[in-house]
Amino acid sequence: MDKLVIEGGVPLSGTVTISGAKNAALPILTAALLTGEALIVENVPHLRDVSTMLNLLMQMGVTTSLDEKGGVELRAEKITDPVAPYELVKTMRASVLVLGPLVARLGEARVSLPGGCAIGLRPVDQHLKGLQAMGATIAMEEGYMIARAGRLKGARICMDLVTVTGTENLMMAATLADGVTVIENAAREPEVPDLAACLTAMGAKISGAGTDVITVEGVERLHGARHSVMPDRIETGTFLVAVAATGGDVRLTGVRPDTLDAVLGKLREMGVSIETGSDWIQVRANGAKKAVNVRTAPYPAFPTDMQAQFMALNSVAQGASRVVETIFENRFMHVQELQRLGANIEVEGNTAVIKGVAGLNGATVMATDLRASASLVVAGLIARGKTTIERIYHLDRGYERIEEKLSKLGARIRRVN
Repeated sequence: MDKLVIEGGVPLSGTVTISGAKNAALPILTAALLTGEALIVENVPHLRDVSTMLNLLMQMGVTTSLDEKGGVELRAEKITDPVAPYELVKTMRASVLVLGPLVARLGEARVSLPGGCAIGLRPVDQHLKGLQAMGATIAMEEGYMIARAGRLKGARICMDLVTVTGTENLMMAATLADGVTVIENAAREPEVPDLAACLTAMGAKISGAGTDVITVEGVERLHGARHSVMPDRIETGTFLVAVAATGGDVRLTGVRPDTLDAVLGKLREMGVSIETGSDWIQVRANGAKKAVNVRTAPYPAFPTDMQAQFMALNSVAQGASRVVETIFENRFMHVQELQRLGANIEVEGNTAVIKGVAGLNGATVMATDLRASASLVVAGLIARGKTTIERIYHLDRGYERIEEKLSKLGARIRRVN
């Protein structure tokens, strides 16, 4: 099993190009199920989760081909097996995104209940409630969700809570429904309008994506299209935090600064210099950083996927800070590992109190989930001595060649088996 070994204490400098967004690519790949024509998706990151999704789609009968520039061509001319089996689903919760497209196009789907990171309960009840409102019948059999329908009917769906994958699943299902579907309390995350842009290119009629009310007018059929996946705002934020933590000077290219207002605001509050252009961010972090309070909430507020990285940064900032996690009830598993490196953190309920220390010391730590892995990389980059991070398969689910990118910025980091 691979590990990362980091010799900390080197300020990062240079230029790094950000990859396509995992959380945008996964639903866009499943959109291929909505048409028998070719969907060409560009700027797809080479990640374990993407490979899992492609394997799942191929198992259903979708043909896929890759090009040398990171593009994927998918053709779901014949879906031979509308089943998402447990063996492929258990490692990745986003697999539930095949549910809406399969029911909309074929009228049936059998999808295993999903897995993924162990950061807390992420129920799929909103997905099922929305499909039922559109006329689908839902049954649970031996750990599988069984959905059946004739042609789905447009409906007004009010989500009980904000869910990104739920919004995306129902938006895709609604594109082939008979009539108009209105999704209220929809997720506003930038990955939702990116999916909507892809669906629109395929012939869907969607308005309001990026707001809390999305309207979809169903069409008879969708056609092939070409779409480029948006830059990964969480990878962007992780590199910004890594530069800030090491006192570096780096230009990030191929980015969308407009999707990172909350993260950029917190970094500026800490005393980090940030300049932005249309597709680049220059981050400089000379001198001490001031501790900042963080409270996670749905977009456009501070993202839960950046909470762990900021906790690592706050652990060596001046003063005390509080991190309040409102999205997932079990997303402080990285605290114990950061403590092994010397961080002063106490947790009570959904709140962590961090008192900044002068520095961290290298140790062997274990990744517990995707973003916790990123926080340990940040901590390792600033710790004195050698830090070894075990179980980095979590990291490979969401970061493309992170050790290569960091090495080019001067970090002493290597992957070992």
